[in-house]
Amino acid sequence: MSTMKFCCECNNLLYPKEDKERKVLLLACRHCDYQEIADNNCVYRNVVHHAVEERTQILHDLTADPALPRTKSVRCTLCGHGEAFFFQSTIRGEDGMTLFFLCCNNECRNRWRN
Repeated sequence: MSTMKFCCECNNLLYPKEDKERKVLLLACRHCDYQEIADNNCVYRNVVHHAVEERTQILHDLTADPALPRTKSVRCTLCGHGEAFFFQSTIRGEDGMTLFFLCCNNECRNRWRN
């Protein structure tokens, strides 16, 4: 079983790093120069792939938040409502930012991108 280890100097997470000259696995801090020899040579990597809808994490009470930007220059692609929240995010594999919209109609809550 592997556990996370933390830097004894600055308390940040230690990451695996290979010492090619000595042929050992080190645990190194990315914020200071601290490193130690790993007591276990097993490195576990967990890659999670999310759909765009999962990454945006739109909350149920989002339409009640007055701080979020809104626009009346678009119409909902589903219900035709004339007001939507908008935000920008990147999509894996695409360059630049994508503009996302969320319908302000509480009964619709349609999401689309421009």
